[in-house]
Amino acid sequence: MVKAIVGANWGDEGKGKITDMFAAESDIVIRFQGGANAGHTIINEYGKFALHQLPSGVFHRNITNIIGNGVALNIPKLKAEIAHVVAGGVPTPNLMISDRVQIVMPYHILFDQYEEERLGGKAFGSTKSGIAPFYSDKYAKIGFQISELFEEAALMEKLISVLTLKNTILEYLYHKPTLDPQILFDELMEYRSFVEPFVEDTGAYLYQAIRENKRILLEGQLGSMKDPDHGIYPMVTSSSTLAGFGSVGAGIPPYEIREIVAVVKAYSSAVGAGAFTSEIFGEEADELRRLGGDAGEFGATTGRPRRMGWFDCVASRYGCRIQGATDVALTAIDCLGYLEEIPVCVAYEIDGVITHDFPNPTKLDKAKPVLKTLKGWKSNIRGITSFEELPKEAQDYVLFIEKELGVKISLVSTGPKRDEIMFRK
Repeated sequence: MVKAIVGANWGDEGKGKITDMFAAESDIVIRFQGGANAGHTIINEYGKFALHQLPSGVFHRNITNIIGNGVALNIPKLKAEIAHVVAGGVPTPNLMISDRVQIVMPYHILFDQYEEERLGGKAFGSTKSGIAPFYSDKYAKIGFQISELFEEAALMEKLISVLTLKNTILEYLYHKPTLDPQILFDELMEYRSFVEPFVEDTGAYLYQAIRENKRILLEGQLGSMKDPDHGIYPMVTSSSTLAGFGSVGAGIPPYEIREIVAVVKAYSSAVGAGAFTSEIFGEEADELRRLGGDAGEFGATTGRPRRMGWFDCVASRYGCRIQGATDVALTAIDCLGYLEEIPVCVAYEIDGVITHDFPNPTKLDKAKPVLKTLKGWKSNIRGITSFEELPKEAQDYVLFIEKELGVKISLVSTGPKRDEIMFRK
């Protein structure tokens, strides 16, 4: 059976903990999209880790971890990430890399930096990890699959061809130094020596695993609002963040994905630019950011302070719908215990019209939040693992969100640790 864990918001929903928990019950964990541009923070018996490309099953000896073909694979960062978790006492990960995954090339990172520099005040707020240039090349059919590293003559021929284009852009658009194909080829050979033990035909492996009824977990990155088709375009990522893409990015039949757990945070947060209707500012935002988990609300990859907002029923309901959520995991409810009253965005006002439906991006910038105030519980609920033991106001908050989403909230997280969670039947 295949289960997907995905974000229903802007990313940063606390998927790391939920994925880590479900990974412990899985045989295989797969990253199926994105790259080193975002991360999951996981706290377990080994300590605290920010994973970026490694699947969350790496903390379990008996789990096969797969980097699927849909990922933007940054090999130097993967090497550093493996070294980091092993230095933290974690056993060397049981890792497989799809032979069809494509590589983030060194020039992808350069082009990402140069383009943000060129755009200046109109920049996208990129993590400068090379993600947009990578996916642009992938769909322009000038990317490099990892299997090409093992065909040296063809690789050099293709490098020379591709760099003819890249060097023209570097010289005449960005006014930057051009690239030498031999130097790049030598660097790719270093990549090959590192990844060679991990590269496999993961599609064939997963086909057999499904036939053997293995428990497979698809691990999503970012959230619904960052999907390039259904999110807050153009301030989105460059690969689909939806569970449906798990079929493509992992190489499994779509009908095998039986459960989709959408992770929703009990308030809103986002890193980067783009529409964020329920956003709050100033001291109000600073207080929520400071209390947002152990490390506060700062990006796992960038370290940037996250933008803060109240829970957005409109965006979250839409996010669950496009993910196809069968269940919801509600996270970080413990962070709201300092509030006497908790505002919730229940609708948008656009040009004087109230709507409960999430609009297309051309209308989002005009949207104003319609707020409803719920009673707070003014107490510390961190670590409570029974729904019945929550204060009535906290129970009411969960039930209100569940009704607004129209999807069962099966899990409620009351802290960052693995065991600080409750299950609702």
